[in-house]
Order: sequence, then C-alpha cells, then structure tokens
Amino acid sequence: MCIHTLCFSFDILGFRDAMTMAFTIDEINNSSKLLPNMTLGYSLYDSCGALIIGLSAALSLASGQEEHVVLQDNCSGTPPVLGIVGDSYSTISIAISHVLGLYRMPIVSYFATCSCLTDRQRFPSFFRTIPSDAFQVRAMIEVLKHFSWTWVGLIVAPNDYGLHVARSFQSNLLQSGGGCLAYLEVLPRDNDPSELRRIVQLIKTSTARVVMVFVQRTQIIDLMEEVVTQNVTGRQWIASEAWTAAAALQTPHFMPYLGGTLGIAIRRGEIPGLRKFLLQIHPDCNDKNYERNMVSQFWEHTFQCRFHPEGWEGASPAQCTGQENIDSAKTELMEISNLRSEYNVYKAVYSVAYALDDMLRCEPGQGPFSGNSCATLQSMEPWQLVHYLQHVNFSTSFGDQVSFDDNGDVLPIYDIMNWLWLPDGTTEVQNVGEIKRSPFSGEELTLDEGKIFWNFKSRKPPLSICSESCSPGTRMARRKGQPVCCFDCIPCSDGKISNKTDSTECTNCPEDFWSNPQRDHCVRKETVFLSYHEPLGICLTATSLLGTFVCAVVLGIFIYHRSTPMVRANNSELSFLILVSLKLCFLCSLLFIGSPMLWTCQLRHAAFGISFVLCVSCILVKTMVVLAVFKASKPGGGASLKWFGAVQQRGTVFILTSIQAAICTTWLVSASPAPHKNTQYHNDRIVYECVVGSTVGFAVLLGYIGFLAVLSFLLAFLARNLPDNFNEAKLITFSMLIFCAVWVAFVPAYVNSPGKYADAVEVFAILASSFGLLFALFGPKCYIILVRPERNTKRAIMSRVITKY
Repeated sequence: MCIHTLCFSFDILGFRDAMTMAFTIDEINNSSKLLPNMTLGYSLYDSCGALIIGLSAALSLASGQEEHVVLQDNCSGTPPVLGIVGDSYSTISIAISHVLGLYRMPIVSYFATCSCLTDRQRFPSFFRTIPSDAFQVRAMIEVLKHFSWTWVGLIVAPNDYGLHVARSFQSNLLQSGGGCLAYLEVLPRDNDPSELRRIVQLIKTSTARVVMVFVQRTQIIDLMEEVVTQNVTGRQWIASEAWTAAAALQTPHFMPYLGGTLGIAIRRGEIPGLRKFLLQIHPDCNDKNYERNMVSQFWEHTFQCRFHPEGWEGASPAQCTGQENIDSAKTELMEISNLRSEYNVYKAVYSVAYALDDMLRCEPGQGPFSGNSCATLQSMEPWQLVHYLQHVNFSTSFGDQVSFDDNGDVLPIYDIMNWLWLPDGTTEVQNVGEIKRSPFSGEELTLDEGKIFWNFKSRKPPLSICSESCSPGTRMARRKGQPVCCFDCIPCSDGKISNKTDSTECTNCPEDFWSNPQRDHCVRKETVFLSYHEPLGICLTATSLLGTFVCAVVLGIFIYHRSTPMVRANNSELSFLILVSLKLCFLCSLLFIGSPMLWTCQLRHAAFGISFVLCVSCILVKTMVVLAVFKASKPGGGASLKWFGAVQQRGTVFILTSIQAAICTTWLVSASPAPHKNTQYHNDRIVYECVVGSTVGFAVLLGYIGFLAVLSFLLAFLARNLPDNFNEAKLITFSMLIFCAVWVAFVPAYVNSPGKYADAVEVFAILASSFGLLFALFGPKCYIILVRPERNTKRAIMSRVITKY
C-alpha cells in the first residue's frame, strides 16, 4: 500500500473516502468469490482540490513513474495501474479523462457530476457511480413541478460544474414546460463582497420565492453570510447534492434562513464492517515520510499533536504517541450512519473488481476481442478493462444494482432531503423521498409531504409563480420581453373555448356549436326559425286563421244571399272563386311558420304563387267582364258579350293559373327549395330557413303575379267612372292599389331581413294583401247585404244606372 499526500490543509471527509477505498479493497482481497488467488493493491493521491496536483497525480499513476514509491511485501518494480477511482471534482475529472482517455485508461469517479462527462467521444473511458448533473437537474425540475413552482432563481458555481448545470437547467426547464428562471447568477470566483451583495439583493427583490443553488460546500458559506447580513427571509432554498449535507450551515446562525431547505442527496448506503476498519487506522511512527503520509496527517489533525514537534515555530505542540484512542475522539471520520459519497467509492472499487474478475474468467477462444481472444493479466491493455466495465452488472450488499449505460453513467437515484429545524434549536437532515429513473416511465418522484418542514408561518409550500394560472375560458398571452412564465390571461373570443388551465390558444367550436358564456366548453347553437311558440309566430298564425275565418264567413254570407241582386249582379261564381282563393292565400301563410322541412319548403312558394294567381286572375276576368257589359250596353256593342260568357271566364282563369303552375313546376324540378342551416347571419345561432333554390324562379313567380295585378289595376282604373251601383271597378282599383303597394314594399324588406324575419315579412305581405283584397272587394257588399238590405234590390241598383243615363 502506497499513500501519498502533499496538501496544506486536511479534508477529513476526503480522508474518509480514501479509507473507504482501502476498506473495500481489503474486503475484496478477503473474498473467496471475487478475484480468488489475487491480491489488489492501491496507491492514494490527494488532489487537494487543485487541478495541477490532481492531473499530475493521475499521470504519475498511469505512467508508473511515481517518485518515492514504497512497496509492501517482497514485490519488486512498479506495479501496474489497472484503473483510477476519482476524482471528486468535475473540473479535475475532465482534465484527467481528456488525457488518460487517449490511452483508454479506465477512470471511475464517485463524485464528479458534470453532465459533459457523458460525452463518449471526448471521454471514452470515463465511468461514474454518481448520477450526472443532467439527472440532478431533471430531479430538481420534477420537485419544482410537484409543488407547481414555475418562477425560480438559479445560483451556480463559477466552474465547469456550475456552468454545465446552468446550460442543462435552461434547456431542460424549457423543454419540460416546468417553469422559468427569474434570474441566473454565477458566484464570483474571488468571493467579491460587492458582487455577493448584488446577487443577494437580487434574490431579496425578486418575486421568485424559490432559489436553487448549485455550488460546492466551500462556496456556499460566503453567500449565506451575505443572506444573513441582508436578512433575506421567506425564501425556499433548493440545495444541490454538493452541499445538501453541509454541517457548517446547519447552525443557529443560518437555520432561521435555511430551515426547510430541500436538497438532492446522493443515495445513502450501508457498508458493513467499515466502522471496525476505521477504528484500526493507526499511523506508522517509524515512517520516515510521515509528512507525506495521509494517516499521519489525519492523526495530527484529529488529536492536535505532532509526531516531530521539534523545530516547530511558536509554541511547541503536544507530542503524538500513536497510542491516542481514536474511538473516543470527536471526529467526523466515525460518523458513518449517513454514508453517501463513501457508498459511491465502495461501488466504484467493486465495479473495477467485477470487471477484472469477468476479464480473468474469460474462456480462451470465446473472448470478446479479435479472433474471440481473451485478455490476460500479463498482457492486458487498458481498453480491454474498459470493455468489461461497460458490461459490469452486480448488486451491492445494500441491495442496489450497479451497471453502466452507454455513456458510462450508473442507473441514477437520489434521496430528497429536508432541513428540519427543531424547537430546541437543533437541526436534523431528514429523508423525505427519493427520485430515480425508471427504464420504462422516466423519472419517478416519491415524496412524503407530511414529513417536510416548511420554514414559513403557514407551514405550507410557498407560491412561486410569475403569473397566476389562466383558468379555462382564457388563454395565455406572453408579456413582451419577459420569460414565457410571465403572461396575461386573455378571455377567449366568441365561438372559441379553452377547457384546460394555462391554455396557450383557444380552439374553435364545431360549426353547429358555440362557446358558452364562460368560454370553457362548446354548447350546441340555438336553432332559430319562425316558430309557432314565439309571440311573432303566434300573432301571424292567429291573423292567418282570422283571415281564413273571415273568408269563410263572407263566403257563407254570399252563399246564403246568393239569390239577391247584389250577389247576382257581381258575378257570383267569380266572387265565390275569389273567396276560395283568398282562403287558400291565408292558409298558405301557415307553411312559412314552424320548423322548415323539405315538403313545406317546396310547397310554400308554390301554394302562395298559385293561390294569388288564382285570386288575381279572377279579379282580372271580373274587371274585363265589367268593361264588356258596359260596352255591350251601348248601341252596337252586344257582340262583345259573346267573348265573356261563363265558359270563357272559367277558361281564362284556368289558363292564367296554369301558367303559374307551370312556372312553379319548372322551378321545383330544376332547383327545388330546401331547408338550410344558415350560420352567416348570427355567430351564436343557427338560422333554419328555406333557401329558394333558384332566385330566377322566385323572381318569375313574383313577376307573373305582379304582371296580372298591374294589368287588373290598369283595366279597373279605366272603368272607374262607370255607374257606381253597378260598377265594381272602383273597388277593384282600390284593392289592386293596396295589393301592388304591399308587394312593392315587400321586395326591399324581404331582401334586407335576415333569417326568420324574411319569412315573417313574406307572411305579413301575404296577409296584408289578402286582407286588402278581402275588405276592399267584399266589405262594401257585405255592408249592403247585412246593414242596408233596402239597397240590395234590383231597383236600387238599376236606379243609379238609369239616372246617370
């Protein structure tokens, strides 16, 4: 065993790591199952945390050119170095691996966590038994996500460890959507007080209540001293594995600020027999190189004595006898109840041993190398041991499986620690959970929240967000120039919804749906049409039925008084036909009310067009008969009556009506009206309407009615001065004037009325024109028949004619 050291201070924890390596090798050498008939040796170097010393030590070990090497037993020459366990610092490990990686010298680190070391192109022979910072970062992100902390600060060390963490944290946090960095600060290399004040002032003024710190334990003290000076409370600290167990911070001076700290810690393990081995440590008092002997330095550091006090400047220290009782000494060396980095050392040494054992068990002709050859101890090359390290797979006595992935990383697992500040002022770092990577489901976080101590008045996790979550019905709108976690919540516009918290955009509702008032889900659009159940539909229906009833009453009156001169003198057959057609006009308006269906859409305009043409054609024929009768009453005009007999009148009405029927048939066959759900009029409602199918067909239908109405009006206007009692021309003129006025006003009103109001306008036009014809043509006659029966005589009717002539 060779132990070398030349540092200016003593690291008791580093010494415990070194002694753990010595114990592990001693345990392997005493094992009959692992490397039987073989004894492993080792040489220890202290890098002193300095790059140049660590690199020099590694080169010395690899080259076999160490100076002042003392060999035990009777071995001669320099023993071969099969692998290097270390270093604990990422920066030193990077330098060593860069150089020794050229020779494929296997290096197994127990504490270097820089994620850059997973690069197999740069570090082909590097392995480690501690998870990389990449996983540590993901573990912290899982903790942040668990407590919904999306607005956090990050403080890192001014070295490779810190800079790679910062880069990894920024990329992983963005990809996972776990939150944003309120600030990212790098501690000054020289602990510049002004720079520390600035960083702590930023922590104090920031709205982020969670602060993550990735630094070594030696760098955290100065930062926390400034935190105490500026009295920065109300912050949740998240510790990296490098200082999670830093006892120097677990004091009454710091705990008011650091109490409740959550930290990522290396997996704790148990190493049976380690305490007994440590108790056997004893310096060799006869060692001439005691100044470079690590055990001697430990002894002097622990018992505050010197083996050779002569020549010591100042007061002479006590003489070390070597008989001091290490079991009764107050030293961290014996605090082995919480082994973490030591457990990684234990696994690292066993990894090399198992790889060497696998290599030596190789059957000749069945090896993994060229020609199925095996490696031998005498001719072994470093890269051959690297091959076996890559495939090593074993379980520790603590039950943890150890194997390396393609990047040389061990299957990662961390403990989640919490700094508990007890009422009596003492501190306890308790395990509150763990996080590990599962081969199937990624990172798995297990937390016992009931055990966590929160250093806040509420005794609950703090809220650390830049913006409140956007509730369903709103979307996130980023604030210009700020991180993605800082946003405003904008309500979704009409017709769009968001049904999740923190939606980045609102989605359109399907065509037949619309957003509810809360904009968090789509509801089916209200379908509107001219309904029998709404006031407008009820009024129009009642008016239509009233008109039908009045027509029936008038028809009954005319039938009852059909033998009276008033009825007979006004061409009773045409009058009856007009009343029947008006009745159909009133009834056809009902087809425009109610939910549109295919048959009602097809029938409504056809029934309306034919009914009105029947009515207007009867009026036209009646007007022509009036003109013919008076023309026949003049000398030589009797021949004109033969063209206006009953058969001719019926034939004319039938022909004129048939033309309209042909127009409707052509329209229905070529482009039939059909029900249609119109979403153009209103965004939040569906207008259920009948589309006309062919605008030309509808225009021809109305145009034909208008043509007959205008022709009737002109003929009646020409006959307006004929004798009153006998002449209907004035009544027809007035009725046609009403009819034309209504339908002229209908066209622009119909065009500019959306949806059901277009139907209402058409129904109103039908009812208004029908009532106009009914009252204008039959009102005066019913008045005479019912109220002035004395004027309903042939004498009374003829007297006016005789008087005029």
